Amino acid sequence: MKKFADLKFRFGICLAAVAAPATAHHSFAMFDQNRQVELKNVTVTRFEWTNPHSFVYVKDGTTTYMLECSSPNLMTHQGWKFNTLKTGDEIGIIFYPLRDGKPGGMLKTVKFRSGQSLNAW
Repeated sequence: MKKFADLKFRFGICLAAVAAPATAHHSFAMFDQNRQVELKNVTVTRFEWTNPHSFVYVKDGTTTYMLECSSPNLMTHQGWKFNTLKTGDEIGIIFYPLRDGKPGGMLKTVKFRSGQSLNAW
């Protein structure tokens, strides 16, 4: 009987370990997906090509926006590369703003001076 209890315990630990990554992902409720903000001629201050989400930081005057993107894997399918954005690049952006009013949100689209656009999701 002890052997069976030990087996159940080990199975439970394994099950919890497999389920943990699924619960670690956050909700997108923090973004107002019913509203889009467009900013033109913002300057890239940082581009983080990281998992589970990439981030783009841009400056518009004195305000810095932190914009969450999809994963590098999904962004690659949209045409992105680790060096698509560089510090100092001037771009246009469309994003879903944060509900709390802070400068940031979920990046939807980047527009380059060349006229090319890339989606971030």
